[in-house]
Amino acid sequence: MKTILTTLIALATASGFATEKTIVRNTDRFELVYQLTVPKLAEPGTLWIPLARPDAHQKFDVLTIQSSLAWHRVRDKSGQNDILVMKPKPTDHGQRVTIRYQVTRREKRAHHETGDPKVHLRAERLVPLNARFTTIAKSTTAKAKDDHDRARALYRHVLDHMRYSKTGKGWGRGDALYACDARTGNCTDFHAYFIALCRAINIPARFAIGFTIPADKDAGAIGGYHCWAEFHANGKWIPVDISEADKHPELANYYFGHHPANRLELSRGRDIAVKPAPKSGPFNYFFGPHLEVNGRKIPVKATFEFKRLPPQ
Repeated sequence: MKTILTTLIALATASGFATEKTIVRNTDRFELVYQLTVPKLAEPGTLWIPLARPDAHQKFDVLTIQSSLAWHRVRDKSGQNDILVMKPKPTDHGQRVTIRYQVTRREKRAHHETGDPKVHLRAERLVPLNARFTTIAKSTTAKAKDDHDRARALYRHVLDHMRYSKTGKGWGRGDALYACDARTGNCTDFHAYFIALCRAINIPARFAIGFTIPADKDAGAIGGYHCWAEFHANGKWIPVDISEADKHPELANYYFGHHPANRLELSRGRDIAVKPAPKSGPFNYFFGPHLEVNGRKIPVKATFEFKRLPPQ
């Protein structure tokens, strides 16, 4: 029933995706400010903050880091992510860290990249490889003729199987088994399940997290993160966003094969390992910030604000 409804809505809105108020097509330009304040500390600690990287789809016209705290930049073990590391002391209480990006972002479609896609077949702690996912994936894709069609069938399966809901316990961890059983969750859960199914039938797939920049206003606060996925087929990486397709079924066809321009990728991957390493182990995913004192995680709140910029 959900698939039929999605198809009907998509046909009813065949006038084009550009009228949809939640997405920006082609190119977007915006400033994003990621800011945090050092909380009270009884002893010195270590602070890790994700730092977005430019790529073929996001160009930084400005990237500044403002803080009275000394910092250095490290790259995670996978080589995919940059991370700021700071050593705040009790006397740094109230000090701010401000990261300012001015971004030109391109809508993402199917695209070529260098590197071996097979590294994205590996299991992760909450995205395992197991017989259950293999059975589901093979059954779902039995009539598909190639990896692109198999991934489309898995996309539709996740869209039909799950409902976006941040209720109960267990959601928001990107736990593929939870998503399969509970059939609800947020963007992390939708995409963990999709990625697990793809990998179960040897389709490389990967996770990324960052921000969606509101398309219907030009400035303001951003409440938190958004995440998405990509799979590899026929020599290209192909973007998907299944949780947004669930919330906006009129865009279900669009979100198989596109990420709109109004977003910023902050980090990529799961089980992110970095040196110095947190006592809690690799980051499940990394939106941050993460602060530890003597191995104990200390809450630290970050705020995110944006301002849309005129086209160049």
